[in-house]
Amino acid sequence: MTDPRWETLAEILIRHSVKLRECETLFIECFDLDDSSLPRLLVRKALELGAFALVDVRDNRLVRELVRHGSAASLKRWGEVDRARMEQVDAYIGLRGSRNISELADVPSDRMNLYNEQYQKPVHFEYRVPKTRWCVLRLPGPSMAQQAAMSTESFEDFYFRACTLDYSRLAADLRPLVGRMDAAREVHIQGPDTDLRFSIAGIPVVPCAGEMNIPDGEVFTAPVRDSVEGHVRFNAPTIYQGSPFDGVRLEFSKGRIVRADCTAGDVEKLRSILGCDAGAAFVGEFSIGCNPRIFHPMRDILFDEKIAGSFHFTPGNAYDEADNGNRSKIHWDLVQIQRPEYGGGTIAFDGQPLRVDGRFVHPDLEPLNPPASAG
Repeated sequence: MTDPRWETLAEILIRHSVKLRECETLFIECFDLDDSSLPRLLVRKALELGAFALVDVRDNRLVRELVRHGSAASLKRWGEVDRARMEQVDAYIGLRGSRNISELADVPSDRMNLYNEQYQKPVHFEYRVPKTRWCVLRLPGPSMAQQAAMSTESFEDFYFRACTLDYSRLAADLRPLVGRMDAAREVHIQGPDTDLRFSIAGIPVVPCAGEMNIPDGEVFTAPVRDSVEGHVRFNAPTIYQGSPFDGVRLEFSKGRIVRADCTAGDVEKLRSILGCDAGAAFVGEFSIGCNPRIFHPMRDILFDEKIAGSFHFTPGNAYDEADNGNRSKIHWDLVQIQRPEYGGGTIAFDGQPLRVDGRFVHPDLEPLNPPASAG
């Protein structure tokens, strides 16, 4: 018998996240899945609506071979073929398994740059993200539970609690934060080894309540591209292009990253990623995380960027919905948690505190604060 929680999640994805309609085409892309329960339910629900369903099942070990050994021409052709398919769909759901989050760790930086340029950028950044209704999510399993330092059963319980929020209620709770961010001009963030100032004046603000990511719970904008000054140390461990990094520290001048370091990980690879193109040294997103059921990092950005009491700052490409003009092959969400057990910190808008030690200070934002005993 299929776990009934998959049914709940499938309903959220079809009806809330991508809002699939009759005669539309849904593309379901599956990576390293060991359980087909969710994609089978998604196919069934799409067909019951009178929509069309396309499914592609991928193995990241094969992706590694294509990226590591393919010529520039072969990567370009791969991107062209998949871009043509993406142009035929109305909605996209990306389902990512977690057999090995480091599968691409030994792919050289120049090969990853080529892959990002010839495949990721045309297929996803230039078409899927701006021109389809899309949602991406990871699916639970023993490997993902191990990342979170939890038993498989406990992690599955956590996973479904975090992913199956009442997203309509969350959307309502996010509106006051959207209003405050939309009215703000200058942002000042302080915390351990962190003193960061930048402007968000004139940049659109976007609430996220289950439409593009599951789990969800954030509000994002972007800094004015040349306005970022200061330094920040991120305390959530991260993984990018298959390689782990801890304690990433960035220094900014006139919007540009002028120094990058880390306490653990390959610092030269870190700097190579942030130097892969002109836009990689600038920030394309600033976001405040507020999922009331996620508290601790697990080196999985779809969860970590939503942590209650966190913010993330993103070197690389800006989203069209909150565009500061920055363009890059990369988009790397780096997370700082500001709750007391992680060192605390403040976010201020125009000189007035918005959040202190991970808790919003204004009454209209109180619904976004998790219970004091949570976490």
